Amino acid sequence: FPSHDTDERLTAWVALRTNAEKSKNCFDDIWQFWQQAPFTPYNPKIDPYFQRNWPSPWEIIDQNVYDDFTKALMIGWTIKLTNKFKDSKVELRTCVDKNKNCVYNVVIIDEDIAINYDDNGPIRVTQLPDSIAVENFIELDRPR
Repeated sequence: FPSHDTDERLTAWVALRTNAEKSKNCFDDIWQFWQQAPFTPYNPKIDPYFQRNWPSPWEIIDQNVYDDFTKALMIGWTIKLTNKFKDSKVELRTCVDKNKNCVYNVVIIDEDIAINYDDNGPIRVTQLPDSIAVENFIELDRPR
């Protein structure tokens, strides 16, 4: 990930969004960027089911603590904050895979692309297994 310095991380995030505007593989680029973020198994400061208390993306970058939900949230907001996808429907879905007994936070773009299922990059929504059940979903808007 870019650095331990907040300003450098914010600058890198701006550069990512700028590059996504013209990239042919913008979803892959966004995925790769957030894959490098420092991972923590659980971030007790964020409740995925209580959107009103979510920190802004700028606060998340400042805190530099990313669990699976926070990483998915930042992927979604990165996409939503580009001009290219500002009008796209971007959802953050909490999904349960009944066969694996696992929970995933998946970003869905325009009901077509899924990112962050099973800790993987972009795939078509039609490639998600039938064993996936949506437990919760929130359509992301531009952050506060």
